[in-house]
Parts: sequence; C-alpha cells; structure tokens
Amino acid sequence: MKQFGFDVVVVGAGHAGCEAALAASRLGASVALVTFSRNDIGTMSCNPAIGGLGKGHLVREIDALDGAMARVADASGIQFRLLNRRKGPAVRGPRAQIDRDLYRVGMTREIENALNLRVIEGEVVDLLVSSNEAARGVLLSDGSEVDAKTVVLTVGTFLGGVIHIGNERHAGGRMGARSAKKLAERIRSGAFAVGRLKTGTPPRLHRNTINWAGIGSQPGDEQPTFFSFLTRGQPNAAQISCGITHTNGKTHEIIRENLHQSAMYGGMIDGIGPRYCPSIEDKVVRFTEKDSHQVFVEPEGLKSDLVYPNGISTSLPADIQIDYVRSIAGFERAKIAQPGYAIEYDYVDPRSLDRTLLFRSIPNLYLAGQINGTTGYEEAGAQGLVAGLNAARASSGVAGITFSRSDGYIGVLIDDLVTRGVSEPYRMFTSRAEYRLTLRADNADSRLTDFGRQIGLVKDPRWKKFAAKKDRLSTARSALKSTKLGPQAVSAVVPGLRINGPSRSAYDVLSLAGAEIAELFASYPHLKSHGYETVDQLQNEAVYSMYEARQDREISALERDEAILLPKDLDYRKIGSLSKEVCGKLELARPETIAQAGRIEGVTPAALTAILAHTRGRAKRSA
Repeated sequence: MKQFGFDVVVVGAGHAGCEAALAASRLGASVALVTFSRNDIGTMSCNPAIGGLGKGHLVREIDALDGAMARVADASGIQFRLLNRRKGPAVRGPRAQIDRDLYRVGMTREIENALNLRVIEGEVVDLLVSSNEAARGVLLSDGSEVDAKTVVLTVGTFLGGVIHIGNERHAGGRMGARSAKKLAERIRSGAFAVGRLKTGTPPRLHRNTINWAGIGSQPGDEQPTFFSFLTRGQPNAAQISCGITHTNGKTHEIIRENLHQSAMYGGMIDGIGPRYCPSIEDKVVRFTEKDSHQVFVEPEGLKSDLVYPNGISTSLPADIQIDYVRSIAGFERAKIAQPGYAIEYDYVDPRSLDRTLLFRSIPNLYLAGQINGTTGYEEAGAQGLVAGLNAARASSGVAGITFSRSDGYIGVLIDDLVTRGVSEPYRMFTSRAEYRLTLRADNADSRLTDFGRQIGLVKDPRWKKFAAKKDRLSTARSALKSTKLGPQAVSAVVPGLRINGPSRSAYDVLSLAGAEIAELFASYPHLKSHGYETVDQLQNEAVYSMYEARQDREISALERDEAILLPKDLDYRKIGSLSKEVCGKLELARPETIAQAGRIEGVTPAALTAILAHTRGRAKRSA
C-alpha cells in the first residue's frame, strides 16, 4: 500500500521532527510526520526544562524564524529565570521549567493546526531509494510506503537505542518506548559512518515523599523573561519554586562501593557520554576533591506527582539508586517512581552532511537532531528547522539555505557539526560563538526575522508585530541619540559616577556601566513613553556598540572567505604540501568553503594557502 503526494516526510516527532515538519509546512510543502504514536509528539524525554546558556539563544533564534518551541515553552512554563543576569547581555540565557504535559499538548496542537501536515502512526524500517540512489520516501513495518520527494530523519535516541540499568539492558528509545531497531540495521548497512553515544537520566521521585522543608528553595524571577518575542504576559499564573539539595560523603561512598555494578563503569556501555552533563558516577570518580554536588529538585508539572532530581543521572541498579537517593538531605523517605538509566544509541558522523544538513551520499536525505551527535532539545529543534526548510526547498527544486557563524547560534551549531564532527554529545555554549557580542538572545529577531520573511518562513502575524517593534526601536533610538545629558545629569543616571566634559547623548550614557533606565526616565519623562522593554534592548545595543566595528571587520573577513567555494570533487592528495593526516580530515569533512576548511583541526594557514592556490590554478586550467 502506498501513501502518495508528499513533498517531505519527517521521521520522528521529537523536538527536531516537530520543527522540521512545521518549517516545511510554513514553506507550503505537503508534509508527512511519521511517529510511533501521536502521544509521542513533543515529548520531553529527559529534563523538564528548556533554554539556558547558549541553549536559550537557540530557542530565541528558532522563534525569530517563526518556529514553535519558544511559544510552546512560554505557554507551558512553570518557572522562568534569566541565567547570568549579573553578567553582560551577550551571555545571559533565558531558561524555564516546563510542565511536561502542557508542552506535549501545546506542540501537538501546533502540529495539528499546521497546513498540509499529516501525522502517520507507524514504525519506519527502511529508506526508499530511487534508481539514481536518491531518497524517495520510507517503508513502514506494515509494508506500506510513504512516498516523498525528500526525507528528514530525526530519530533521536531511538536509533538502535538500548536502555541500561545496572547489568539489565533492553531495547528502547526512552523508558516505555520502542527502539528503531530495523531502521538502525538499515543505517548501519548503508553508506553511513555510524558510531555510538550515550546519555542518561536520573530516577524520578514521588513529589509527596520529599521533605521540602529540609532543602533549599530556588524561586523564579519576579519579572519573567520569556522565550518568544510574541509572548505578552504570563500564560500560567501559577509559578513554582524548585528545590536545591546536595550529595554528601555517604552518597559518594555508596556509589564508589557499587561502581562495578554501574552499566558505564561495569563495561556494559561502549558509547561516549556528555562531558558537560555527567552521571553521578562520573562526578564521584572524576571530581574526587569534591565532597558534595548540587542537586536541583525540579517538579515535572503543576499537577504531576513526579520530580526530576537534576544532577544525579545514573546507570546503577535500581536498589542502589534507592540507597544513594535516600542518603541525600530531603530525600530520606523519597520513593522512586522510575529508576534512572543510561541509554546508548547510534549516531551518524555529521561530517557526512553539508551545511543544509543534506546527507551528501544520498540526495534528498536530511538528518537533524541527536542522529547528528548532539544532545538537548534546543540543539535538536534548531537543526530540525534548518533540515525542514531545506527539504521543502529541495522538493520544489530551489537551492538550499545555509546559516553562517555570523548569522547566529544556529550557524555556529551546524558549522561545528559538519566541519569538526563530534567526539561526545555536542552541547551549545555561548563560548562556542566567536561573535557572541552581537549574537545576543535579545536581538535574535532583529538578526533573523527579516531573513525568515524573505524565504517564506515568517508568516503575517509575526511579521506585523516585528515590523511594529522595528519602528518602536528606530523611534526610540533617535530619541535617545537626540537627548543630551550634561555631567550632572549623567551622574544622576549612573549613580556614583562623577564626570566632567561635554554633553553626551542618552544613548551613549546607557552604555556606561551602572546606567539605570529608571533614573533616565525619572530625569527625562518624555523617554518613558518608548517603554522599558524597548529602551532595555537599546541599552544592550549601546553597551556593545563600541565593539561592533571590530566584529564587523571580522565578519567581513569571514564572509569573504565563505564566498571562496571549494570544488566538491577536490582531490586533496594532489596538493603536495598537505600531510596525510590533514588530507584525511579534509576528505572526511569535505569543506564547502575556504573558511570552513580553516576551522578544521590541524589545517594551518600554510595549508589554506596551498588549497587556495591549487583551487585557483585548477580554475584557470579549466577556463
């Protein structure tokens, strides 16, 4: 049986799959979203939170391109915090605790309301390939075929997923869900460079068995910082506090005595785990100088009885988990609703992709999410959006879209993956972005929404609000720059500052450390009409304005090198000055531009000069 008529088929309805399907739909493509069950749409498999440092930037960029993650997170958020609030605006990251059920329901609604998008329940067991070796759809376990012009694989931890609890192991993409075993066999037997990675999750605790009076409290911000530029007001009136407790010497002793029973330390797992989100076993072994580790006690929803103890993920046996959990303050009588576990799964070396997330060896096949070696909902959603929009464009014969490192964290993420590959699950940090002073979370829409509108991703409701916001910013910027403050007025706006000299514009004064918007409004009431939120963003802009010229020069150099394309069939072995090691890395990564080649480890400026000379000589000979 065949199901005809789709431009794009997306496999998997997690965070990457949902953004891929929605992006393709917004571009007018007909989309099939294949998932084991409709109940899986938008499921948060691990922690009940979205955002954070670097990750919050990605969510804002998804939103700027009219993706759904930010809107749904705001609607299901039960605690909002802006991380790094005391540091500069460039490295502040919005984060929210999420109600799992509300998020799943909200994302399901987004999928169901999307135009030309059909959900198909079933298990994908094979890729359908045309006579010219291009992807043309997928085969389901019941024998039916879903034909499509392009295919997007977003299979998360389900690809060959194996769950480990001590020496117990069974197939699964997450607890209570099947593993995509047959599709994994197909991927391993094909033209894919496949490896194994590992991630983990802590035991879930019953909320009413925790002694909340015996642990610290972590409330949200009084003034929430939302993800979506469209959100106005707090969707959920009820906001919760999280708890904080710590492991201790007894906890660590229990873990050390039972390391041999841990799936990871007992030799049952080959996959490499995330360095920046280690298991409690890893923490005890690697950080022997520490006698305690923080545990963030995160409720999973307003009506849920479950709590996620963030910081104690594990693959120890269930009975040992009970022992070490109950050694922690506040958890003395805690009951485990679901044991923690490690999950090992297949991933495809992302260096086999180009910057549109197209798999180079199979035309019309795109990969997004954890199959590319990343970890996290936000990284998955960003990749899904890029893969979905490019699959939709390819289905109509239009060239793909790429994002540069200077465009945003989405560009940094994809460039890191396809150029450098991964040796462990990849996680986004602000430190990965060399242009982070201008790639702030607060200006993601100013950077990307215009572009999103040009390519058809941004629809009318968002565009009208963004255009109005641009006008407000422009008007307020002019007002700030035309308002002059003398030395005495500057001292009022920047408490404690004593300054002499000529008058300065209000815009320039806001760039000074300690400048207070409230004081500016008090001294110049006419500026108050522009609104705190608008002036706050302009203050962020002003703070970094002195650095923009330098970053603009760096970005111009990057764009110049990005414009120098390398031939797809370039034989690096014919460039005599390159070592075998460098040739091997270049052959594997297949950089598309000279700038991309320069970001590959071991490729020196001398090697770039040789590549450039060889490429130009080849072009002259063929002219």
